[in-house]
Amino acid sequence: MKCPHCTIAFYDREQQQRIEYDSDGYWHVGYCRCSYCGKLVIRLYSTDIDGSEVNSYLIRPKVAARGPIPVEVPEKYAEDYNEACLVFADSAKASAALSRRCLQLLLRDEAKVKHQDLFKEIQELLDRATLPSHIADGLDAVRNIGNFAAHPIKSQSTGEIVPVEPGEAEWNLDVLESLFDFYFVAPARTKARKDALNKKLTDAGKPPLK
Repeated sequence: MKCPHCTIAFYDREQQQRIEYDSDGYWHVGYCRCSYCGKLVIRLYSTDIDGSEVNSYLIRPKVAARGPIPVEVPEKYAEDYNEACLVFADSAKASAALSRRCLQLLLRDEAKVKHQDLFKEIQELLDRATLPSHIADGLDAVRNIGNFAAHPIKSQSTGEIVPVEPGEAEWNLDVLESLFDFYFVAPARTKARKDALNKKLTDAGKPPLK
């Protein structure tokens, strides 16, 4: 997971402790320590009496720290992504709905997948084997962590506010960040380097790179 304090990825097993129950359900707290910055990450979980719905609330820090979205990312994606980040602390369900919708728009407009449900659109892109392995693995995990098989509405109606699995909303944002880098940031960085090199070649009277 990515530390909401320092934004560095780390791996630590979350410890959970039950608190009590009331008319709204069962409550427990989950916590782990970032192995990079050393700060505690604390979440509050609530589960319906019948166990049908689990809600997760980030309580330390209140809002996950995420760097500003790169300027290369088009506004139509940046708007949903930024809003998903803003509501994350108060509603993981709302954040996940926004990030799923953003992901589907990105796959359709940039990867040019066929307009199907999100599950099949993800599979189509993975079958092409055009993504770096770490991005492909993260994208595949969106379906598994989100348990699309049990909640098909997440795939068929991506903007719906539906229950989320622990860590699902945060994972969606992480995957969007990696896709933004792949489709927008890295190509822009490569183009800038190529343009700079071509200028040097031109100044030296040599033919530019094609």
